[in-house]
Amino acid sequence: MEKRRLGKTGHMSSVLTFGAAALGQVSQQEADAAIELAVKHGVNHFDVAPTYGEAELRLGPWMEKNRKEIFLGCKTTERSEAGAWESLQRSLQRLRVEYFDLFQFHGVNDLETLNAVLGPGGALEAVLKAREQGLVRYIGITGHRPFVQVEALNRFPFDTVLFPLNRVLAARRNDYSDFSILLDQAKQKDVGMIGIKAIAKRPWQSPTHVYRTWYEPFDEQTDIDKSLWYALSQGITTAPMASDVSLWPMLLDSAERFQPMNSEEQAAVVFEARRYQSIFPTA
Repeated sequence: MEKRRLGKTGHMSSVLTFGAAALGQVSQQEADAAIELAVKHGVNHFDVAPTYGEAELRLGPWMEKNRKEIFLGCKTTERSEAGAWESLQRSLQRLRVEYFDLFQFHGVNDLETLNAVLGPGGALEAVLKAREQGLVRYIGITGHRPFVQVEALNRFPFDTVLFPLNRVLAARRNDYSDFSILLDQAKQKDVGMIGIKAIAKRPWQSPTHVYRTWYEPFDEQTDIDKSLWYALSQGITTAPMASDVSLWPMLLDSAERFQPMNSEEQAAVVFEARRYQSIFPTA
């Protein structure tokens, strides 16, 4: 599997990230099998969060034995210094590790939240202290609003930024869904880019959900190829795998066959996606 430089961290991350949200509601046996599958195919970047059900506990036994083999990213939704410190310590314990390669402020979707995180007594103070103590190597931010993430990169030298990037969003581009400015900003500042929801298709159309994803995903190999290849052709470093392990074999296969799309090919798959409603607000 291709590996790309994660911005100024210098880490060469696999183009697929182990999306540990998929482990939130599975057994330990299923989790172990998913980890083995991903690692076998060259995935070396893992992403987890305390809000992902039991994912930290499912990863813990493997992480305890194989910590040095992967780049481990974790997150917090806490906004205060005290809350973020407690969250970080708890995640370390649950994952049975001594440090995080990357620690991210999760779901920062408005300027009020950004101000709280970066301001006096905010979560950033806890993470900076953790970095001084060797508990964190790099600091990142995640969110679904491009203008908020652009502002964040202007205020603090984040090492990574995580945001949604898919062809359905591109087909409905406006101030809420246009991530082109963020892509340009991150490239200029050498910030590692992590693109989530690459194979998101639309909101679920019925109460019955076939997959453990909160959106309906593309689930045919051809459509997954179009979606993942589009995302990877935007210059991001890596794309986390969907939160249902049953989709992973197709994603891994697609990543291993990845071919960059030219502008005409990108335009075609975006045009094709115009029929679908975005999973995020577009107005």
